[in-house]
Amino acid sequence: MIFTLAFLAVLMAIAGWWLVRNGVATKPWLATVPAVGVPAAPVSPAVMGLRVFIAVAASLLVLLVSAYAMRMEMADWQPPPQPRLLWVNTGVLLLSSAALHYARSAARRGQINAVKDGLVAGSATAVIFLIGQVLAWRQLAAAGYVLKSNPADAFFYLITAAHGLHVVGGLVALARAGARLRRGVSMEQLRLSVELCTTYWHFLLIAWIVLFSMLAFSPSFTWLYAICAAPFR
Repeated sequence: MIFTLAFLAVLMAIAGWWLVRNGVATKPWLATVPAVGVPAAPVSPAVMGLRVFIAVAASLLVLLVSAYAMRMEMADWQPPPQPRLLWVNTGVLLLSSAALHYARSAARRGQINAVKDGLVAGSATAVIFLIGQVLAWRQLAAAGYVLKSNPADAFFYLITAAHGLHVVGGLVALARAGARLRRGVSMEQLRLSVELCTTYWHFLLIAWIVLFSMLAFSPSFTWLYAICAAPFR
């Protein structure tokens, strides 16, 4: 138990460091810093759209955690066993996020080939993550843990499906970034696309770590439930 919690803490620390170091609010694709007294350039609509979307997705995450917390207090709650494959999937998603981080660094240096490699690796590992999630579903279903067997089982499928849909949306954004790269758009436009995809991917990683921690170690996260469920009691 101590090892698993320590492993999750390390993953969360790495993902948090990425966001703190590079930040959702940073704008590294701007070539210059405005002088003192000169109005800053307006935020790109794409950047603002991503911020709003992440805020909405984070709100959904809080609602899922709150609903899970309130429902688990009832007598019929019987959590299903967590497939070990979920640990592998977590590592794969970490690799996907790292690949996009590499692509972002390459875009800042103007290295087109490295950007392409990072996008391909990030997309491939994301697809592997989704396949792994489906296989985990199949393992649980084969063992008799289906949607109708217990509310805890239904929550497992709901939570993992909601996160999976967000990953699919991220893959669509990655495909658009790849299409821009093939069309030979300017480095500034490509850099912006890669920046947005990378920031979103880091958010997906953090969200999955929180959700997976909740599913796998629910008794150890009562403090998180209390905080998230308090406004709804």
